[in-house]
Amino acid sequence: MMEQNTELISLTVIIALGCVALFLCLQRKNLRRPPCIKGWIPWIGAGLELGKAPLEFIEKARIKYGPIFTVFAMGNRMTFVTEEEGINVFLKSKEVNFELAVQTPVYRTASIPKNIFLTLNEKLYIMMKGKMGTFNIHQFTGQLTEELHEQLENLGTQGTMELTNFVRHLLYPVTVNILFNKGLFLTHERNMKEFYQHFQAYDEGFEYGSQMPEWLLRNWSKSKRWLLALFEKSIPDIKAYRSAKDNSVTLMQAVLEILEMETNKLNPNYVLLMLWASLSNTVPVAFWTLAFVLSHPDVHKTIMEGISTVFGTASKDKIKVTEKELKKLLLIKWCILETIRLRAPGIITRKVIKPIKILNFTIPSGDLLMLSPFWLHRNPKYFPEPELFKPERWKKANLEKHAFLDCFMAFGGGKFQCPGRWFALLEIQICIILILYKYDCTLLDPLPKQSYLHLVGVPQPDDQCRIEYKQRI
Repeated sequence: MMEQNTELISLTVIIALGCVALFLCLQRKNLRRPPCIKGWIPWIGAGLELGKAPLEFIEKARIKYGPIFTVFAMGNRMTFVTEEEGINVFLKSKEVNFELAVQTPVYRTASIPKNIFLTLNEKLYIMMKGKMGTFNIHQFTGQLTEELHEQLENLGTQGTMELTNFVRHLLYPVTVNILFNKGLFLTHERNMKEFYQHFQAYDEGFEYGSQMPEWLLRNWSKSKRWLLALFEKSIPDIKAYRSAKDNSVTLMQAVLEILEMETNKLNPNYVLLMLWASLSNTVPVAFWTLAFVLSHPDVHKTIMEGISTVFGTASKDKIKVTEKELKKLLLIKWCILETIRLRAPGIITRKVIKPIKILNFTIPSGDLLMLSPFWLHRNPKYFPEPELFKPERWKKANLEKHAFLDCFMAFGGGKFQCPGRWFALLEIQICIILILYKYDCTLLDPLPKQSYLHLVGVPQPDDQCRIEYKQRI
């Protein structure tokens, strides 16, 4: 009997020691994962705290946990990388995937089924990269100049406007006319006003719409449905349109041609997605660039001297902007890139499909890997005095060969960089040249701080910023 008890005790001790060993092993394994902010509400996790002011939340997490940490929110594990460690893994590893990371947000915001998105995305990306890449981008220069002249005429000889609206009234119709169809759904003042209202509501709610069920976002959902109905009516006009000059195919027509090889039921959905992609960041970048330039008198003065040297004094004649003039006005391009550096998106994302290692941490499969351009661009190792607006730092970039500064990640990287980045830079550059050539511009409010409410896309201002403009002749 005594022997049996001894054996039982021994067995119990062995099992207990085994459990302790297993527990310690699991603990050691978990220690290799980044620290995790879980919150206390099932599924929502830390979503409420993150959603209030995402950039502030990340800043506090960086200070507390270091440059790599995980946040559990809205059913997702999101691992943030806020310093240079992890860039190579993010850009080059075969164990992370862009399309799998964005397929759910694309479905929620544009109602494009995941299987269709995964089937078509690479074909569409290759086509857009070709049409708007460095070899073809300057074919848009003349058209952008003409369209911007036309929109500037509508502003009159003088006025005062909220700077965001000033930029929207220029770039919304210009972008639509060039990439989609001349005069498409922006021909009457009432149509334009209604379109601005719904697109602005859709754009401002896009980040929430990408993460939350649509029924929780009633006003956003209403604007989304309005835009889809408008685009449904516009599809025949988009397909039929031909340029009076060269009979060329627009970007949206090329998209529709690829779509119809697979399905013709999602044309309006892709119009919505393409329009959002072409306007959502271009407008705030143009806003911030003008705001930075006009609030830095020395930069503004140097730009005006350059414009006068290249184009002469202001007159009623419409100037022509070509690649030759753009190369002589590099300071404006530096200002745009410096603006993008300071107002970069909070995150860009990939889906981890197999465990990856960054520093001493193992990031498990299933996590969303979040690289933060916003914080990378504030690394003094790469950008001395990172909080200052210093466009001259871009002298070091080899822009002739379309190379940016090291650690500049605003357009993403790797296989799926933003295909429209060169078009957006060109559009903003010409827009600023023509505005400053035609008008004397003054800000009536101090340079606003950026809003910390969003992680996706270029931050919006957190206060009003009005511009007064007067024709220079």
